[in-house]
Amino acid sequence: MSLHDMEAVILCGGQGTRLREETEFKPKPMVEIGGRPILWHIMKRYAKFGVRRFVLCLGYKGDIIRDYFLQYRYRNADVVVSLKWNDVQVLGEAENEDWEIVLTDTGAETMTGGRIKQALRHVKGQRFFATYGDGVADVDIAALVQAHQAAGRQATVTAVHPSSRYGEIDIGHDAVQSFFEKPQTAGGWINGGFFVFEKAAFDNVGNDPALVLEADVLPQLAARQQLTAYQHSGFWQCMDTYREMLLLNGIYAKGDAPWL
Repeated sequence: MSLHDMEAVILCGGQGTRLREETEFKPKPMVEIGGRPILWHIMKRYAKFGVRRFVLCLGYKGDIIRDYFLQYRYRNADVVVSLKWNDVQVLGEAENEDWEIVLTDTGAETMTGGRIKQALRHVKGQRFFATYGDGVADVDIAALVQAHQAAGRQATVTAVHPSSRYGEIDIGHDAVQSFFEKPQTAGGWINGGFFVFEKAAFDNVGNDPALVLEADVLPQLAARQQLTAYQHSGFWQCMDTYREMLLLNGIYAKGDAPWL
């Protein structure tokens, strides 16, 4: 399977309560870096490696994401609006990405595992990408897939070295020995998202909207030796707080955003 044939499922439904300054009015994936939603930046990373189809799992304020892409052509071009005829004419060539986007409402309160399980009905292939809608990285997507294929397991998680702790990953060789969400002590590598999954990884997890990827799915895969770690030592940064939003905008403003 080539990268062009793979789809990326992106979790876009959380409330982002730690970034309330922005997320009171919009979903966190729509918080901007350099005038574009962080969601757009994430999609651009995948597109750089040939991924063209995206499944966006909507939830909290999902209509804002839906409207953004429905109006994408007009947002990025000069237009003439005829109020009398209810018509819009694009002047010149509009800047459009070569993307196919599935906008699927996975519920306002659905958890991460439940969102991915629901999204599978829109995933055409047996292997797909998945990630969160609030973090950027210069992950080599092609090398990530190669590591997944070489390991021959049902799932691969990108392990990163952050400045703070999230989900801790215990790695033995390239296999994940255990997975702990938000541990009390740090072991070095944490869950950076940017997953590769075989659909079979979700065969026996049920359809409960309360299913949590990090607590219910990944630990089971690790226990069955079906979870590979792809160790990424490059740039990675999530956007959980207002300070991190300012940090990412500062990096972008310098003209050297490593994730693009």
